[in-house]
Amino acid sequence: MSEEKTAAGDVCACCRYKSTPRDEGEQKKLQNRINRIIGQLKGVRGMIEEDRYCGDILMQIGAVESALQSLGYVILEEHMMSCVAEGVKRGDTEILAEAVELMKKLK
Repeated sequence: MSEEKTAAGDVCACCRYKSTPRDEGEQKKLQNRINRIIGQLKGVRGMIEEDRYCGDILMQIGAVESALQSLGYVILEEHMMSCVAEGVKRGDTEILAEAVELMKKLK
């Protein structure tokens, strides 16, 4: 698998991979969460197509947002425990600043 380089020679963010891959069980748990979120989104789409009450749709949108937020926190925890910890052990302190920025984006 080739990695794309930026003009500065850095690997672009879309081409980075975890140095320690997720185990099969963790992959399955994350996929299950994503599948539930997709199911919720399909439910919202169906509610809109059925012209359901706006308040009910908004409640379901809130549930989807909450599920995504929860998934984000699981990924963030994994990132801190693996990628960030490994980076710090290698002397890469810039990864700490990246982690802070990711936390800001997650809200």
